[in-house]
Amino acid sequence: MKTNDGSQKNGIATAADLVVCGKIFTSENDRIVEAFAVKDGKYVYVGDRKGSEKFIKEGQTQILDHTGKGLVMPSCGNGHAHYSMGYATHSVGTIVGGHDDVDKFLTKIVPNAVKKARKTGATSIFGFGWSVMLFTENMPTRQQLDDICDDIPIYFADEEGHKGIVNTICLVNAGIMDKDGNVLKTEVRGGEIVMGDDGTPTGFLKEQAGTYVRSFLDNKKLFPVDIAKENMAKIQEQMLSEGYTMYMDGWSPYFYNDHLYQAARQVDEAGDMHIILGLSYEIESWMNVDEALAKADEAQKYRTTHVLPNWVKLFMDGTVEGSTGFVDPLYPDGHQGLANWEEDEVTDITRKANAKGMAMHIHTMGNKAVNRCINAFVNGGKDELRNTIVHVRNVNDPDWQRMADHNIYSTSGMIWHHFPTGAPEILKTLVPAGMEDKSYPMKSYFDYGINVSFHSDYPALSGSPDDPFGIMEISVTGVMDPEKESPWWTEELITREQAITALTINCAKQMFIEDERGSIKEGKYADFLLVDKDVLSCPVNEIHTAKPEATYFEGKKVFSI
Repeated sequence: MKTNDGSQKNGIATAADLVVCGKIFTSENDRIVEAFAVKDGKYVYVGDRKGSEKFIKEGQTQILDHTGKGLVMPSCGNGHAHYSMGYATHSVGTIVGGHDDVDKFLTKIVPNAVKKARKTGATSIFGFGWSVMLFTENMPTRQQLDDICDDIPIYFADEEGHKGIVNTICLVNAGIMDKDGNVLKTEVRGGEIVMGDDGTPTGFLKEQAGTYVRSFLDNKKLFPVDIAKENMAKIQEQMLSEGYTMYMDGWSPYFYNDHLYQAARQVDEAGDMHIILGLSYEIESWMNVDEALAKADEAQKYRTTHVLPNWVKLFMDGTVEGSTGFVDPLYPDGHQGLANWEEDEVTDITRKANAKGMAMHIHTMGNKAVNRCINAFVNGGKDELRNTIVHVRNVNDPDWQRMADHNIYSTSGMIWHHFPTGAPEILKTLVPAGMEDKSYPMKSYFDYGINVSFHSDYPALSGSPDDPFGIMEISVTGVMDPEKESPWWTEELITREQAITALTINCAKQMFIEDERGSIKEGKYADFLLVDKDVLSCPVNEIHTAKPEATYFEGKKVFSI
């Protein structure tokens, strides 16, 4: 007889293509086994070494013995990142280094970008990466950019992508000003057009004001499909080398077109997609919501075996340390932060998106933003759609149980669960009382039975690691190497097993693929890692040094050192 997983026929085991032995963490209730067998890209046996022997046929079965060499585990998932945007900015834009100051920006970086644009005939100049900390006291103005270039729109986003610096023509094209310098628009919903003492825009834009103005760049020419396809190969190379085979893209139409969607489908149809790619369609608060939802629904036509355009993305607020997160109590200066959406709007969007089978994926930092999203999911969402909050700096105590009761997921900013010693004293002047020594909870998700995954938010790392083992060490210790600081919020640290669970099966659940991936179980696709260190037993401060010796996707080696 043939079993459900196809492993036996007439009581005789089918010869496997591959048998792997060693210490194997399965991500199935912390189960550890000695061996597994793979046939046609799927696990056909998971258990002890002796049981795997019947799947070995000389000349047909490859045997990998990783015993004593490290850990074998499921490949990892990144529940929210911007690799597509990050690689696009390198391909089509100018990168500002995190240590580059305003003087270098104005005398070297922008002039070189303009020179390159004139040489290539570019119709927009785009850049990314300037440091808010370094620029705040001497923020470049549109007039200073005009002195360098006044005939090509310039837009430079900050390192987190939440703020922008532009020249005058960029504002003119967006209808913020006219060519004569008259101000036509002083507000953009969910953002701020920073005004100068003369009553005109300075060229500094915050939150949704920046995305609004950026949408008027010549994005079709700036980010064409062929560039998107080239970047997919680079993205996969980085992810597979770090151990990721599942990736939720946090802002897929970043350049306000469907070129990433087209590229992903073409790459998969060519047989070159070796990850599961989730795509989210971001709707800005200044957009016509119904038109944007229709475009998000239309984007589902790009679905393939490995490309899942199944999410609607919103920005609920900004960042708490940047004073734009939506919070309660108020910030020390008495303001509450920026809320891009009213609760009834998020409820309505959730209801409409869920009705079409699309799940919600919402950036939420402040506890008030988290509460608003939870209310919307409870009142407008379908529990089975696994609506997800992203980052989550702080949560009100009553909201934990509500998340559990309504199957609300989180992809957590565990990557930022560390701060320099003495940070609470500094943060007391920046964040609401009670939040200065508590941020990015982890353990509470497990305590309440809430599905939580890891993410890196690449390239908005803020100095934190992108790879899963660097993130794992932070989640277990509350310290990021090489800072060697005091552990952050120790009550919310998690175990190594919980960290791997968040990195693997929980990300698969977030992406609705847990029946096929995310753990080592008979019948699932064989997506796994050979790690060069046993991260379950090595010294805890060495977890971050672990690397994949090899990454397998559907039973095939797709990366090896």
